Amino acid sequence: MKLSQCASLIRSKNAGPFALTFDVMFSSAGEYERVKRSGVLTAERFAAIYGIPRADIDAFECDQALAFKFSIPRPRVQGDFGDGDMHGGQQYAPLLDIEVPE
Repeated sequence: MKLSQCASLIRSKNAGPFALTFDVMFSSAGEYERVKRSGVLTAERFAAIYGIPRADIDAFECDQALAFKFSIPRPRVQGDFGDGDMHGGQQYAPLLDIEVPE
């Protein structure tokens, strides 16, 4: 099953002009725990997907909110020449097809 099929919300957005934040939220504790146990959402996975060093990633498992949160440096400062996503709202797309084991 793809992450997009079991998460209720997958989004990215600015966390200031130098960072992006990603949220993966679930509507049920069962789905959240299944994804958490699978180990498919880790800082190491983010590093591989976004091509950045592991040390540059802040990763949080928010059990009470049934959510994962990741923050990474923006590839370009917000609004810099060549910034194709001023609000960071389109950067989550590579997460949609992550396979979550049944």
